[in-house]
Amino acid sequence: MAKMRSTPEEFHRPLRRILVALLVLVLLAVFFLWRIDSPRVERFRAALIDRFVPSFHWAMAPVTWGLEVVQDFQSYARLYEQNQQLREELRQMKAWKEAALQLEQKNARLLDLNHVRLDPKLTHVTGVVLADSGSPFRQSVLLNVGARDGIKDGWATMDGIGLVGRISGVGHQTSRVILLTDSNSRIPVTIQPSGQQSILTGDNSDLPPLEFIEDPDAVRPGDRVVSSGDGGMFPAGLLVGTVVLGTDKRLRVALAADYQRLEFLRVLRSNALTAITDPGALLALPPLQGPPAPPAPLPSSAAEAGSNG
Repeated sequence: MAKMRSTPEEFHRPLRRILVALLVLVLLAVFFLWRIDSPRVERFRAALIDRFVPSFHWAMAPVTWGLEVVQDFQSYARLYEQNQQLREELRQMKAWKEAALQLEQKNARLLDLNHVRLDPKLTHVTGVVLADSGSPFRQSVLLNVGARDGIKDGWATMDGIGLVGRISGVGHQTSRVILLTDSNSRIPVTIQPSGQQSILTGDNSDLPPLEFIEDPDAVRPGDRVVSSGDGGMFPAGLLVGTVVLGTDKRLRVALAADYQRLEFLRVLRSNALTAITDPGALLALPPLQGPPAPPAPLPSSAAEAGSNG
């Protein structure tokens, strides 16, 4: 009968069992050796550590390096988290900065409105600019005050420096302001110090021209332009701007109002004007109303001739 050949698996299995048993015995021996509390055993343990542990320094290097890598990764994770928090705080601070700048600008505009000196008889209503419909053909803005606030057509509007325009179109809650630069704007002005009268005519440009100046030679660039109050359109003495010489050699006005930052406008309440219902009254006085006058007495000669006839 032929003998059965042993496979490598049958040979390795008992060997693994023997090695595992020896390893367990060694570990148990080391465990019990370290648990024994005896001076001799303590000296043996110290001698064993002095003999073998320094020689295993190379074996501990990868473990030490691995621990350092783990610690560095944890530190990097903490730094990344802190960086994300700082980025979020920076975004919030930028938003707060923008809000603070907007509030500062609004506060500055309101302070400018309070610095304007007006006639004590004039009262005003302050409105916020809601929209700007500026275009090449129309220059106007929309305010958040209207008929409910007592706003009426024709009233003057100012920013913190000078005259801006007039009310043209009133709704219940909003009103439209035609700017001085609009082509439909015509206001009478006085040029100081010469006292020349003129008409400021809008032409949809930043520098509206002066028309119908009495004596142009008396006007110089840099002269102050104010509202004249003629016709009762605007109160007199409101600052409009200064005279400049345009590129077309025409006298124009650099407006004092800051048209690039119209946020708040002051609407000036003007006294109601007496409406003219009879244009003929501008030319001649109306006839006096009263009882008819008695006929004039005839001369004595005419009376005697009448009686003889």
